[in-house]
Formats: sequence, structure tokens, C-alpha cells
Amino acid sequence: METALTHRSFRFESTGIASDNQRLEFLGDAALGLLTGAYLFEKFRDFQEGELTRVRSQLTSTKTLARIAASIDLGAFLRLGRGEQQSGGQRRSSNLSDCLEAVIGGAFVDGGLRAVMKIFQKLFVPEVESAVQDIWGENPKGALQEVSQRRWKASPRYRTIKEEGPAHDRIFTVEAIINGQVVGTGHGLNKRAAEMEAARQAMLSLESIK
Repeated sequence: METALTHRSFRFESTGIASDNQRLEFLGDAALGLLTGAYLFEKFRDFQEGELTRVRSQLTSTKTLARIAASIDLGAFLRLGRGEQQSGGQRRSSNLSDCLEAVIGGAFVDGGLRAVMKIFQKLFVPEVESAVQDIWGENPKGALQEVSQRRWKASPRYRTIKEEGPAHDRIFTVEAIINGQVVGTGHGLNKRAAEMEAARQAMLSLESIK
């Protein structure tokens, strides 16, 4: 695992260091891509190739990897050359994401896909919901409309079931309904916001919708 934490700048500035983490990074990227694709394929059975690809790209992006690496303070263990360290290399997104991929690659070498799956379950599965929401951007209702038409040949409708609070600070509760079945519930400061949240919740529970 020491190799997975060794940046090329450390190897260049040190004697007796034969390798850095670049080869393990390559392997980790491949293993992570495979497990992410397999997980999304099973979880989101109504997503088409384009949707699956976008979610996978979001989950395995430099931004996501760096955020996960920072959350476990991986940068503190990264071996860097003096110049790289002095310029903030332990916090640099590219270094963090590369190091996390290298750690995954090292896990694969030591324990195969079973070991990588443990890392994936702990660090990446909690990121899935936000990654899915990110690919919908500001139009979850459009995404739900597309999936609903494709799967049931029907359009979702939205029903306001509650309004509470003073007139200047109302909270709306809305249900998303497909074929008479409530598939998501959302809350918001106006009906549009509540409908969008209901659509997001419906998309996240697609695998349980009959």
C-alpha cells in the first residue's frame, strides 16, 4: 500500500524508490469503473445506456474522487516531493483522486474485486443519490416524464396534499403519481419546488415502482 501513496514527485526526489502510484492508479480506475457500472446496472433497471454512463462518470469523476479522498484525510498519508508538498499538493484534487484510485488498485492486487467492493460499498454507494440527482440537473420532472412514458406509456401527475404555515411562509407537500400509485413525495416553499422534489424522490425509488 506504500506504493499507492507514493506520488511521482516523491520518487523523483528520492533514492531507492523504484515506483510510484501511477500503475496502480490505472488499475484502480479500471476496477472502479467495472464495479460502478455493475452496481448501477443492477440498481437502476430503467436507466438506459446514456443515463448509466452519465451517473458512472459523475461517481468516478476527479471531483467526486477528490471529495471522498479528502473525507478520509487521504492527503495526510500521501508521500510527496518537497516542492509538491510546499505548493499544497496534499490538498490538490488531482493528487487526491489519483491516490484514491491507486489505493483501489492496491486493494485489487491484494484481494481482488471482493476487496474493492468493500471500499466501493463504504465510500461510493453513499454518493450514488447525489450523483443521480446531478445528472438530472434542474429538470427532475422531465426525467420522470421520460422514464414514465418509456416504462408505462403514461405521464406522471402531481397532487398537492398539504399546505401549512403562514401565508408568507407556506410549505407545500406534493405527491407524484403514476397510474394511480404514489411514487414520490416532496416538500417545498412553492408548488413547483415541491413537485420537483417529489419527482426526485420518485426517480430514486424507481426500482421499487411496479
